[in-house]
Amino acid sequence: MRRRGAATLLMVSMAASLLVGCGAKESSQPTTAAVQDTKAAESKTAESKTAEKEETEKAAEATVFPKGTVTFYMNGNPQYRQQYFETWLDNHRDIAPEVSVEFVQVESNADAREKITMTSLAGAVEDLPDAVFLDRLNLMDLVQAGLLVDETDFLEPFVEKMVDGAVTDGMVSGRMYGLPDSVRPQLLMYNKEIFDKYGVDPEQMSTMDGYIEAGRQLKEKSSGEVYLSWIGSNNMTWKCWGRRGLMPQANAKVWDDDGNVIIGSDEGTKTALGALDTMYSEGLLMRVEMYDPALYDAVNSQKIATFDIGAYWDEFMRQNCQAVAGQWRIMSAPVFDSAGRAGAPVSSYLCVLEKGKDGVYKELVEQMWKDFTFDKESKEAWVKSMEEQNAPYTNPISLELLEDDFWKEPSDYYGGQSFREWEALTLKNGADNMVVTPQDAEGDEIISAEIEKYVAGDQTMEEAIANMDKNLKAKIGKAEIVK
Repeated sequence: MRRRGAATLLMVSMAASLLVGCGAKESSQPTTAAVQDTKAAESKTAESKTAEKEETEKAAEATVFPKGTVTFYMNGNPQYRQQYFETWLDNHRDIAPEVSVEFVQVESNADAREKITMTSLAGAVEDLPDAVFLDRLNLMDLVQAGLLVDETDFLEPFVEKMVDGAVTDGMVSGRMYGLPDSVRPQLLMYNKEIFDKYGVDPEQMSTMDGYIEAGRQLKEKSSGEVYLSWIGSNNMTWKCWGRRGLMPQANAKVWDDDGNVIIGSDEGTKTALGALDTMYSEGLLMRVEMYDPALYDAVNSQKIATFDIGAYWDEFMRQNCQAVAGQWRIMSAPVFDSAGRAGAPVSSYLCVLEKGKDGVYKELVEQMWKDFTFDKESKEAWVKSMEEQNAPYTNPISLELLEDDFWKEPSDYYGGQSFREWEALTLKNGADNMVVTPQDAEGDEIISAEIEKYVAGDQTMEEAIANMDKNLKAKIGKAEIVK
């Protein structure tokens, strides 16, 4: 059954890139002594359950894991996360005396999903990684293929200890399949020195109309030398400006609640992509590709003034734009008056692979995740090391850790403003993420292709939206809404 599910997933990937109280009611009320006896029994039962749970956890922690390698798939910069887990293993040789860790870099979450699917189809379960970092779309696909461990029982005691919504995107059909790794907000980064130089008030950027107006003022006062932001000719424009940015900010929808295509008539879509059209058509956006050296050059030469983008962009700024260190600041993403919500957070999950008898490191991965998420000392030591290496790290999702002053320390890169604190603050009033369906990998390709034609000047935004609607209906028809 699992292989049949995996085969279905591969086709999609290839097409898209105490029974209680049953007795009769008693005719008389119980005596006081009876009530007291009942309460005492309930108390003992609760205490027993708690003690039983604690003993189970201790037993798990006392397990000595067999010699071998715990393998993770991760995109981005996995070598830095590997440093945490290597240190963790060195500090836990009592339970993992001969266990090592290996992080395999993949190109993307989709690449990780495809590699896992192919390995499963080949029947090489022993070659599957022990865990993988995923977003919702790819997590959902692997759940449907029966390839991820259901972590509901393990996670339930921790839900109230994490930021709101931490587990949401890792759930499928009411069950939790992802150990929350990060919840990062959409926020607005801006170069304060540029705004000061041209006398433009950054506070007006709290709304989308004000954001666009700030761009107009910068263009006029700099004689066209300064752009509000960027736009590219590849899929990053839809990914950054669309799905992760303006679309959720405007409460836009691709599908209705039944999975029907509505992007062509959706008012939120018209608002979101209309704003992008306004910025681009008025020359407020520099045409340059995301992650391209030319983009970093533009930032370093003060040609680009803002980014309405996910908090992950911090690591790329610090690594590539040191010429403008100290000039940048953070504020909440601008809101559309019609929606009133700031940017939507992006969540990432650590998922354990379903490997049957070969899954000998499931509990070890869970213990690693627990300490990475809730252990103050080890988390802070790792973050300090990341800063020394100018390497990426994310805010904790533990509510207790976020209250610590460590996560409010100022950052030199942001002129003394605390990026860590603002990453937590900008989670407030966040928009809901767009609904993700199994068809969205293919759907995003269709939508992105029309955005790319628009950027190239081959069609208007109105034509692009109409073509998105037409092609989604023709090629996909109806999406499956997975709760």
